[in-house]
Amino acid sequence: MVKEEKIKPGYKPSPLGPIPNDWDVKELGSLVNEERPISYGIVQTGESIEGGIKCIRVTDIVDGKIDPSNLITTSKKISDSYKRTLLRKGDLVMALRGKIGQIALIDDHLVGANLTRGVALIDLKEGYDRIFLKQQISSDRAIKTFEKSLNGSALQELSIGILRKIPVLIPNQLREQTAIANLLSTWDKAINTFTQLIAQKELRKKWLMQQLLTGKKRLKGFEGEVKLKLVEHYLKEISERNKDLKITNVLSVTNSKGFINQADQFDRVVASEDATNYKIVRKGQFAYNPSRVNVGSLDLLRVFESGILSPMYVVFETDKSHLLPDYFYYQLKTHWFYGHIPMFVQGSVRDSLSFDGLCSMKFFIPSIGEQSAIASVLQSADAELNLLRQKLDKLKEQKKGLMQVLLTGKKRLKL
Repeated sequence: MVKEEKIKPGYKPSPLGPIPNDWDVKELGSLVNEERPISYGIVQTGESIEGGIKCIRVTDIVDGKIDPSNLITTSKKISDSYKRTLLRKGDLVMALRGKIGQIALIDDHLVGANLTRGVALIDLKEGYDRIFLKQQISSDRAIKTFEKSLNGSALQELSIGILRKIPVLIPNQLREQTAIANLLSTWDKAINTFTQLIAQKELRKKWLMQQLLTGKKRLKGFEGEVKLKLVEHYLKEISERNKDLKITNVLSVTNSKGFINQADQFDRVVASEDATNYKIVRKGQFAYNPSRVNVGSLDLLRVFESGILSPMYVVFETDKSHLLPDYFYYQLKTHWFYGHIPMFVQGSVRDSLSFDGLCSMKFFIPSIGEQSAIASVLQSADAELNLLRQKLDKLKEQKKGLMQVLLTGKKRLKL
């Protein structure tokens, strides 16, 4: 309990810290309709049945939304034995495992659907704003409470009993709940708009890569026969070792961020104490993990001047007079490349692409001028995507800050 002398006028102590005098802390279970207490869904849905009753799984709840076109189904007989969790408009559904705290509001498209074992139904009483409660349950404070409740649980699943007892901060006035919900929803709409725009731009970039990097579409001013060329003529493997230990910057290549400092990936340097056999990679050179190239652990070094990599990595460079590194980077990020890796795996190590295997591939390698033009188009698409992602991250940070003050009563809205 917070000491009274630390509480400013208009606020009172509570188990969750100082809160406004006209707010309360209530258990989530006390806010729901008695005839439909918080419950999880069907334990065994059986085989998915064409035209059957749709069922929402944990993985179907993503960023507060549910895609109704991707749901499994169950029989009416099985669904009817779980009538309590048949969904109505305005119900809230929450993941009990995986990304615990992922929560969505049921709209007209999902009325009559049901839930699976890992999803909970929350049917609020009249007098409580459902969007406000959705924001409270998905807040950082609530997520941390959920995570603490999992300690010692082998299944890492939040129990219904614990969920019912989760404390919720709530204004006594419905209009204040609604005002807070409306303000946060404004940010949600902006976040959703940017998320959709990024998805559209990513599809456009993917289309451009499919067309330009295969020669199906040519940029203005470029023409001629489209012919795939064996890439071995334009690549050179690099096996420079760190014998004098002059380079101490230990790098890794990840599938999500490309080249990064190893300390950033593992919170510590996991390199061998003797780094003399480590391979040196320099700006403008490529490196990949042969056993993880199929999931994207491949990159072109552009951020650092140089670094060292574990001896297991393959390091190579292109003959820049015939194959531009920036152009070839995009070739190595196409679905075509990943789809063809299994055809060029060599040796006994499964899914391990050797340098010789890479050299055996054929790519569309036009003139240097056309390569430069294609790389420029794709770099512009990347720059646009990066700007949109930065704006999206800023919106998310702004909303997070608003949630921290509005959902705790630290800041009040003028009603």
